[in-house]
Amino acid sequence: MAKFRRRTCIILSLFILFIFSLMMGLKLLRPNSATFGAPFGLDLLPELHQQTIHLGKKTDFQKSDRINSETNTKNLKSVEITMKPSKTSELNLEELPPLNYFLHVFYYSWYGNPQFDGKYIHWNHPVLEHWDPRIAKNYPQGRHSPPDDIGSSFYPELGSYSSRDPTVIETHMRQMRSASIGVLALSWYPPDSSDENGEATDNLVPTILDKAHKYNLKVTFHIEPYNNRDDENMYKNVKYIIDKYGNHPAFYRYKTKTGNALPMFYVYDSYITKPEKWANLLTTSGSQSVRNSPYDGLFIALLVEEKHKYDILKSGFDGIYTYFATNGFTYGSSHQNWANLKYFCDKYNLIFIPSVGPGYIDTSIRPWNSQNTRNRINGKYYEVALSAALQTHPSLISITSFNEWHEGTQIEKAVPKRTSNTVYLDYRPHKPSLYLELTRKWSEKYSKDRTTYTSDQHSS
Repeated sequence: MAKFRRRTCIILSLFILFIFSLMMGLKLLRPNSATFGAPFGLDLLPELHQQTIHLGKKTDFQKSDRINSETNTKNLKSVEITMKPSKTSELNLEELPPLNYFLHVFYYSWYGNPQFDGKYIHWNHPVLEHWDPRIAKNYPQGRHSPPDDIGSSFYPELGSYSSRDPTVIETHMRQMRSASIGVLALSWYPPDSSDENGEATDNLVPTILDKAHKYNLKVTFHIEPYNNRDDENMYKNVKYIIDKYGNHPAFYRYKTKTGNALPMFYVYDSYITKPEKWANLLTTSGSQSVRNSPYDGLFIALLVEEKHKYDILKSGFDGIYTYFATNGFTYGSSHQNWANLKYFCDKYNLIFIPSVGPGYIDTSIRPWNSQNTRNRINGKYYEVALSAALQTHPSLISITSFNEWHEGTQIEKAVPKRTSNTVYLDYRPHKPSLYLELTRKWSEKYSKDRTTYTSDQHSS
């Protein structure tokens, strides 16, 4: 009888393990048709819901709390443990493969701490309230309290750093260089403006350009949805960027099929502005047209819903990107739709730039949003996304993100950390450099593959 019970227990345990593994696999590869709630996905995005709380990142880019997790646990009665940054973990840069200028990564310079900024910025992100009061009442409110309690489910190897710290900027450039990423797409707000949880960062651009140049990296601009963004002030801001930074050797230009080397601008939440407004800026007959002028460029729109394809065409954009690191969250971020999007772009001579990411978890700042978490599965989620992107033979690939810690999409080094009431997620059993190493591996593969299907496009 005892043997029978033991055998039954073993069989039951194996069955439970099998079910758990199956669920993890489904979580990883969840397609856009999955029933995570059609209304729930898109109502987080501006104009697709009456509020502008969106899953992708900024504008209302409020962020913070430690109510989390993929596996975070609270109320642990343990002493705080933080791993020290590794000092010699970088590879010898001379031994690394060449930079891949067709691989871009989204970069954020909005973090601050008392040493450099007089206070914490972004690490103390507020916990965002759900728009439905019936749901909101079930979750805590307040702000995070750095340095031990930050608005992220992971903890940076560099701690709660300041984006103004030149040593931090240099370390970031070294990490990107070690990953064979050629271009960083810098989150940008006009001078004297910022997202609502941050402060102005345009004055950091010269230092970022200088540090990038030291490692032969290039910098392009990711235009955020600043207040009252429209065709007129976009013209002024594009002019400002090109006039002020366009002569720097690290300023990125992409060489088109016609041989023109043009600046590139990713335009986040482009769908908020009506196509007629964008057409004023982006078509040759527009009233604020940049076309065939010193301020011409390649303007890349964010595609969220399938119907945005036709608005993007009407607007005069030069390409599309998908930003979100959540397979299945939007039409654009769902891997299964990338082949169709690439076909559409080829048909209308647009650049298709799929965005890949290592995972997603924003429950430290949106505790009610666990259903959009995407487990990293020790790098497998990232590799699935990179493989799906390569299959479309894209001209460029973008990575979400280098350091968007609030949404857990970072490839920057993270370390194990636990405090008396929080355990942060980390990359174990692998090293803090896991996602940089995976990026380098796939950057090399992409570089080789790309030469087989393109011969006339270059970056400079």
